[in-house]
Amino acid sequence: MFAERRERLLSAMGAGVLVVPAAPVAIRNNDVEHAYRQDSDFFYLTGFDEPESVLILTNQHPEHQTVLFVRTRNPEREIWDGPRAGVDGAVSKFGADAAFPIDELASRLPDYLADVDRVHYRLGRDRSFDDRFFAALDVVRRRARLGTRVPTEVVDPAATLHELRLVKGDEEVESMKRAAAVTRDAHLAAMRAARPGIHEFEVEAEMNRIFRKAGCERPAYDSILGSGRNATILHYRKNDRLMEDGDLLLIDAGCELDYYASDVTRTFPVNGKYSEAQRAIYDLVLDSQRAAIALCVPGKTLDDIHQVATRVIAAGLVELGLLEGDVDTLISDGTHKAYYMHRTSHWLGMDVHDVGAYFVDGVPRPLVPGHVLTVEPGIYIADDADCDPRWRGIGIRIEDDILVTEGAPLNLTAEIPKAPDEVEAILRESR
Repeated sequence: MFAERRERLLSAMGAGVLVVPAAPVAIRNNDVEHAYRQDSDFFYLTGFDEPESVLILTNQHPEHQTVLFVRTRNPEREIWDGPRAGVDGAVSKFGADAAFPIDELASRLPDYLADVDRVHYRLGRDRSFDDRFFAALDVVRRRARLGTRVPTEVVDPAATLHELRLVKGDEEVESMKRAAAVTRDAHLAAMRAARPGIHEFEVEAEMNRIFRKAGCERPAYDSILGSGRNATILHYRKNDRLMEDGDLLLIDAGCELDYYASDVTRTFPVNGKYSEAQRAIYDLVLDSQRAAIALCVPGKTLDDIHQVATRVIAAGLVELGLLEGDVDTLISDGTHKAYYMHRTSHWLGMDVHDVGAYFVDGVPRPLVPGHVLTVEPGIYIADDADCDPRWRGIGIRIEDDILVTEGAPLNLTAEIPKAPDEVEAILRESR
């Protein structure tokens, strides 16, 4: 799988050499490190999840195309930090044609940058590695007097690499389906656990237990569990409020499995029953989402999806009395953004906000089979909103992960209940 990806990238980028460093270790505080997570581009091409590593990919070297620089085996450090593949493992287990100790990067990298016209490297992503990259280029420049050809271009590889990542292959889709199944179990567990008198973080803990038990490396992002007015805060993350009778709980949470993310939002009443006002807003958001999902087909764009979601919401808010006026005017002048202020969709894959351009030649990119995106409309009515008090403090978002196919959209997270009667039935059974 990884070798095939490298072959496709080499074919797409043409002559030249690609340099991709591993993600650096991030310091949490003092001498404590954050849990390590490999750079997605690096893992996509190698499956190698150790830090202090560099991938060289070239179709101009006479002996090898894939080169890895890695940490050497070190029994003393491995006692502290865990096993390393080492140079031999980089070849035998990860398919490198050649591998060298990372300590030799400074002396060997110039050899791979010499006598090529174009280097594919993402400047500015890792400033410390930029310095090492430029130092290697300087070495090549000093060899020019001896006849060595110096690169004339440094090109961001995103134009080719991220285009490959945007269209998911069969193995990637299967990983995302598995992540969706685990996320289903976690959201169902959350529905059964939530009730008045417990904290948001207690529900979060139950979801994290499900994630880890299923083999997920980590949540795909910091989970959002917002009850009451917290549901109207788009990126609320404290998750520390004691839930009360009458609250809605908005949960935006997904897992990462095999380096692929899920991203799902459900909103439900912690006492088991939507109030009349909550149900009216919920039904409107669900109608909006269903209309938007129907447009997740080849040829449509994320703009098309957002426009239909926005129109359904704006028209519904007029009908409920939360907005007044002509729907087209409310949308064109942005009045609707008082209650729906974010976009409807983003790409999904190895990164929860996955790579890939949203515009091509200045116009929205048409969907093609293999694209995976979220559809996540919402309505958020602040405590101090200028509206009938019965609506205040209601925040509702519904989000699913959609695979574009040759035919109808495939909802990867369809098994996570969202029909309000079904949600209430699950809540009743657990109480």
